[in-house]
Amino acid sequence: MPGTQHVSWFAQISLADRPHVGGKGGSLGELERAGIAVPPGFVVRTAAFERFLASLEREAPVRSLIEALDPHDLEAMERAASRVRARLLAAPLPAQVREELLAAHAQLASTAATHAVAVRSSATTEDASDASFAGLQDTYLWVRTPEQLLEKVRSCWASLYSLESVSYRRRRGFPEQAVAMAVVVQSMVDARTAGVMFTRSPLTGDRSVITIEAAWGLGSAVVGGEVTPDRWVIAKITGEISVREISAKTIEHVPAAGGGVEAVQVEEGRRGAPCLSDEELQALREVGRRIERHYGRPQDIEWAIARHNGQLLLLQSRPETVWAAKESAPVARPAQDPLAHVMSIFGGRR
Repeated sequence: MPGTQHVSWFAQISLADRPHVGGKGGSLGELERAGIAVPPGFVVRTAAFERFLASLEREAPVRSLIEALDPHDLEAMERAASRVRARLLAAPLPAQVREELLAAHAQLASTAATHAVAVRSSATTEDASDASFAGLQDTYLWVRTPEQLLEKVRSCWASLYSLESVSYRRRRGFPEQAVAMAVVVQSMVDARTAGVMFTRSPLTGDRSVITIEAAWGLGSAVVGGEVTPDRWVIAKITGEISVREISAKTIEHVPAAGGGVEAVQVEEGRRGAPCLSDEELQALREVGRRIERHYGRPQDIEWAIARHNGQLLLLQSRPETVWAAKESAPVARPAQDPLAHVMSIFGGRR
C-alpha cells in the first residue's frame, strides 16, 4: 500500500522515522518490520500537523505563545492552552490532508477484520529514552466512521495543548518548534483478553523476569486502572511461573454500539477465572523476549488476544523508563572538598 505526503503505512516506517511519525508510530513500524504481529494501520505524519498548524499561525501565533509561558504560572498556561485547543478543534482540515486521510481509512477498512479503528496520539517527543509523554495525549477507541476519524485526529492534535502536556514541556524546556504530533490509526482488536507486559519487574527492576498483567476484554480497563488485573511473574529464560495472582475481575471493556467503549459486568463464572492459559503466558514471554532483543533494552508492551481467533497482537512497545532513570542517576554528587564529603558520610555517627 503506497504512502502519501501525509500518510505512511506501518511497513514503510521504523524508529528512525520518529521525527515524522512520533514514538508510537515509529515503534509500530519497527515491530512490523521485525516480524511481530500488530494490527494493520497507518500514521498521519507530522507533515499533516505542520500544515494544519501553519494555517492557524497565519491568523495568530501558537508556538511562540506557548514557548513564552512561565512554567510556574499554571493559570496563564491553562488560559493559553485552552484558547489554542479551541482553535485546533474548530479549524477545518486542509483539503489535501482530509482527502489523504479518508482514502487511507477506506483502504484500511477494506482489508481489516473490523472497520473500527483506534486513533492514538504519537508525539515526536513521546516514548523517548529520557522522557516519556505517554498518557499526556489522547487515545480514542472503536472509531467507526470516516467523519469520526477526522474529528478524532483533530482532537489528538489538540491534546498536544492540554494543560498537562504544555506544563510538562515548559518544565522540561522543550522548544516548541521541535514538538509536533503524528497520529496512529490502527484497526481495532475485539479483545477477549488484553493487558500489559514488562520485560523487567516494575516492582524490583529484576531483568531476569517478565511481569504480565491482564484482564478480560479491551486493555483500556487495565491501563486505566478500572479493574484489578490478573498478574504473573515468569522467569525470562526458563519460563517458570513464580507468581500467580488471579483477581476478581468484575468488569470488562467492550465495544459500544455507537463507537468508543463501555464497561459491562463480567458474568460470575469468569470473574475469578484466569484470563490467560499457561500456553498463552509462554507465548507472551517469547514475544517479550524477541522484542527486548530487537530493541536492546527492557520494554513496556501493550498487547491483546483477539476474541474470534485467539491471535496474539502487539499494540505498542516503548522503552521502560522508571528503572532506567534510577540506574542512570548518579549515586552521590561529588563534593568540591573531599574532607567535607567524608565528614558528610561519617559526621552523623557518634
